[in-house]
Amino acid sequence: MRLSTVILPIHRWAEGQKIWRRAEDLGFHAAYTYDHLSWRSFRDGPWFGAVPTLTAAAAVTQGMRLGTLVTSPNFRHPVTLAKELIALDDVSGGRITLGIGAGGNGFDATALGQEPWTPKERADRFAEFVPLLDRLLTEDAVTERGTFYSAEEARNIPGCVQRPRLPFAVAATGPRGMRLAARHGQAWVTTGDPKLYESGTAAESVEALRGQVERLGKACADTGRDVAGLDKILLTGFTPEKNDVLSSLEAFVDFAGTHRDLGFTEIVIHWPIQDSVFAADPAVFESIATDAMARLG
Repeated sequence: MRLSTVILPIHRWAEGQKIWRRAEDLGFHAAYTYDHLSWRSFRDGPWFGAVPTLTAAAAVTQGMRLGTLVTSPNFRHPVTLAKELIALDDVSGGRITLGIGAGGNGFDATALGQEPWTPKERADRFAEFVPLLDRLLTEDAVTERGTFYSAEEARNIPGCVQRPRLPFAVAATGPRGMRLAARHGQAWVTTGDPKLYESGTAAESVEALRGQVERLGKACADTGRDVAGLDKILLTGFTPEKNDVLSSLEAFVDFAGTHRDLGFTEIVIHWPIQDSVFAADPAVFESIATDAMARLG
C-alpha cells in the first residue's frame, strides 16, 4: 500500500512551495490537488488553479508523483485539457497522474453560466469526455464529432513523456463510471459512499466500499481485464471515520489496514488546514507520513 496526500491550492506560492517540498521530504508517494474553481468552505478565500499549481510543484520537487484529484468536465474541454496535460507531464519529467471524475452539481458546476447538469447528463458527458481525452493524449492528430465534445485535427505532438500517455485515475461509484475505469483507467478512485458521510457508521462504510470494489471487479471482468492490474485509491475525509482517521498514528494504521484488506493500494490524506474540515494535528500527520506504512508492514 502507498500513502499520498492532497494539498489544496489555497496558499500563495511563497508559502505553498514549502508545503509541496515538505510533502516530498516526508516520503509521500504522490501529492495531488483539487481541480476546482472554488470549493465549499474555501469559496471566499484564496484558491488557485490546479494546472499552474502543479507546474510550480513540479519545479520544486524531484521524484514525487503529482496530479489532480480530481478533474471533471464541469469547466474543462478535452482538447484544451490535453494540451495542458502534455505540457505538465513534460515539465514534471513524466510524474503526472490525472485523477478524473464526472463532477458534481455544486461549487464550480455553474460558474460558466450553465444550468447544473443532472446526474445522467454528467454521466453522459463523462462517457464521451474520457475516451476522447484518451485519444488526444495518445494520437498526434485527432478529429472526432461527439454529442458534447468534438475535435478538429487537434494536434498533440510530441505527446506525453509517459507512454502511451499519462495514467488516468478514474473516480467512479456507479456502473457507467466503473466501466470507464476498467476501459481507460490505470487506477480507480473513490471517497466512499456519500450517503453514509453524515450518519453512517465505520462498519457500514467498510461494507459499502467492499461492494464498490466487487462491482469494479465485475466491470473489469466484463471488459476482459484483470482487476488486480488496476490501482485502487481511497481519498479519505469523506467517510464516517473522517474525524478519527488522523487523530493518532494508531488510528490511521488501523483504518489503513482495514482498507488494505479490501484491496485498496493507495490511501490519500489531506494536508492539515486548521479551522477547516481538514484540521489535524501537524505532528500526528507527519508521524503518519513517516511511520504508518512501516507499521502496516
